[in-house]
Amino acid sequence: MIRFASLGSGSKGNALIVESGRTRVLVDCGFRPREMVCRLERLGVEPESVTAVLITHEHADHVGGAAQCAARFGWAIHASHGTAAAAGRLSEAAVRCFDSHMSFAIEDLQISPFPVPHDAREPTQFVFGDGAMRLGVLTDVGRVTSHILDMLKDCEALVLECNHDLEMLARGRYPPMLKKRIASDFGHLDNQATGALLREVASPRLQHVVAAHLSEENNTAALACAALANGLGCAQDWIGVADQADGSGWRELR
Repeated sequence: MIRFASLGSGSKGNALIVESGRTRVLVDCGFRPREMVCRLERLGVEPESVTAVLITHEHADHVGGAAQCAARFGWAIHASHGTAAAAGRLSEAAVRCFDSHMSFAIEDLQISPFPVPHDAREPTQFVFGDGAMRLGVLTDVGRVTSHILDMLKDCEALVLECNHDLEMLARGRYPPMLKKRIASDFGHLDNQATGALLREVASPRLQHVVAAHLSEENNTAALACAALANGLGCAQDWIGVADQADGSGWRELR
């Protein structure tokens, strides 16, 4: 069985926990130790029980607490070669580098990284498996590629970026250069693009969809859920949301 939960998702900090058997892995660590302890306790998790943290890319909201947490709690840090080289915050940690095109195992979890277009050195996202079920994670990506579609097809659960609503971004108060960066091929996915992606990869085996990395300035949970529900052809309340303050509760794959 795989289960997963978000500890928080957004521009102020990101972390997702994935568990199978006795193995607990974090995707990103954008929270410093004190905040991380509080967020893990909400899910009933002792920090020392986490096996490792996988870093998607070097931006502060994803890596800001990784080195400190690893030192305090004894976590192993895994990252692509490019991310490890670019993330100065990891300079004091012993990073285990992986090839962004090759699967590897951490105890009971099989992990398949894949490269994504984003404005970072060598950003990756992940598919997790236990031999029976698969969880696909995709955030911080500017556009959908055929390789992304291939990796996420037929997963039993998906955590997908719904960063912004295009109209809200266009009308919002961000400066033009920031708007351009967010909407670029190396920025972030908007609601409609993620809805279209979901339409391409969803299968009858899909058990959970969680919208993640929503902009507090340029999106709403209602808009994100509506776009994903339209892509999947389901009720809006079936779509989960990982928010910045509370993340999301545990979801299980059976």
